[in-house]
Amino acid sequence: MAARQAAVTGWRLTLARWAYERSYFNQIGLMRDDILYETPEVKEALKRLPKDVYDNRIFRLSRAIMLSNQKQILPKEEWTKFEDDVQYLKPFLEQVKKEKAEIAEWNKQ
Repeated sequence: MAARQAAVTGWRLTLARWAYERSYFNQIGLMRDDILYETPEVKEALKRLPKDVYDNRIFRLSRAIMLSNQKQILPKEEWTKFEDDVQYLKPFLEQVKKEKAEIAEWNKQ
């Protein structure tokens, strides 16, 4: 059973890597969290980012807009790699969602 579990994980990882490499956003230097739809929770999480992480995000977005307008992509060695793409917004987003759930629970009482 454990071998089958590892095979499924390996297969899914291979498929995820294949899909990631054929995506457009990594070819213009963006990360997964850069392309999230900006819901109120995401906007609140963005406000909580450290300044250097937020500045890096703004740089990536600005460069991506410029490249997209020029109908260009980055050289392959500058594409965001699957291994380098960290979900930098995830901990902040989870915290915002927990806080909203806690507020909703308090408002029920």
